[in-house]
Amino acid sequence: MLGGKRLGRRFGWLWAAYAVSAYGSALGFGALPLIAVLVLHAGPAEVSALAAAGPAVGALVAVPLAPWVEFRRKRPVMIAMDLVRCAAMATVPVAYAFGRLGFVQLLAVSIVVAAAKIAFGAASGAYLKALVRPDELLVANARFESTNWSSIAVGPPLGGAAIARFGPVTTVVADALSYLLSALGLFAVRGREEPPRRAGGDPHRRAGGVLDGWRHIMGDPGLRALHLNTMLVAGLIMATEPVLAVLLLRQLHFAPWQYGLAFAAPCLGGLIGSRLARRVVERHGRDRVLRTVGTLRAVWLIGLAFVRPGVVGLVTVMAVELAIIVNMSLFNPVLATYRLERTPEHLVARTLSAWSIGQQASIAVCTALGGLLAAATGPRTALAVAGLLILATPLLLPRLDGTRPDATGRCTARPTTSTETPA
Repeated sequence: MLGGKRLGRRFGWLWAAYAVSAYGSALGFGALPLIAVLVLHAGPAEVSALAAAGPAVGALVAVPLAPWVEFRRKRPVMIAMDLVRCAAMATVPVAYAFGRLGFVQLLAVSIVVAAAKIAFGAASGAYLKALVRPDELLVANARFESTNWSSIAVGPPLGGAAIARFGPVTTVVADALSYLLSALGLFAVRGREEPPRRAGGDPHRRAGGVLDGWRHIMGDPGLRALHLNTMLVAGLIMATEPVLAVLLLRQLHFAPWQYGLAFAAPCLGGLIGSRLARRVVERHGRDRVLRTVGTLRAVWLIGLAFVRPGVVGLVTVMAVELAIIVNMSLFNPVLATYRLERTPEHLVARTLSAWSIGQQASIAVCTALGGLLAAATGPRTALAVAGLLILATPLLLPRLDGTRPDATGRCTARPTTSTETPA
């Protein structure tokens, strides 16, 4: 069982820090696009530009951060990135209070938060690999996944109610405070963290250092295929978010709390998938889980093109999101564990940075194109195109070969049995 294995006090503080940040971000789910729509009266193209520019420019900013994160102790990096995100988000309610909030500021906040998120994710993945034993990685990743989906189940409805009662920037304040509390939780982890090992010289002194993560991904057939698959799946799913926000809030006249509920209730399905991850892998094997569930998470998005007003439309969105989330929450911890398993310790931060940068770039491109298509043809057409394109993504899923890296980072063959977890 997911909750039946103790991973130690230090992991408990790390998990608690992640939880408070996740719940704060869930309260502020879609906060910047919502503010753009409700306060600045932005249209589909502007909302999509906001959703795209942050990940795109943030990914570019994060490129030189990858080797910087790799060769520093990870917990201080995580604390610093939490504080950066807290400060960036706090500027929004301050500007709003003085009547100075503008679209450019929302873009700048989105960029800073996106870059800090990539650096934080790279550091946290490397820190987790050093904190828990290899056979505990899948359990740890499943707990993070479960926390993520449970926070989204609770946060958006509360956030929508808070916006309706206290104003549009209320959830941004909560999000900023959550980053501060997360930093305090990480500080409480304590314990000695070994200084990172520098392999192959100092990457700051050679131009190729920043590309080492991509070299590792592209040199591993399994990681390469999964990276390309997740880039497209994430890009196409996230491209629908701002378009769907315009469709639901402006054209179908959903209330903010209904918009939040449409995305929150299905997230309870994330608890199901994440709790089943270890058991399903033990029974069916990692290869089959990644291929089967990776396919199932791609077939439902087309349903968003058929959303209608009223209760029927609300139920349609919830049903589509539930089907996607159950499969994603089962797929993600298995993927995260496989990725850490295949990556030597001295490359973890750069590999995770490269992975996140590629995914964020894909989200940015798909979101921008989706916004342009929605502006030219309407939100429903853009949703239909995204739903059709994602149906081709299972073709990129790999057949894994049962190899794993040894202690030096070289891949060695090893038979995979149905009772063996990928961690």
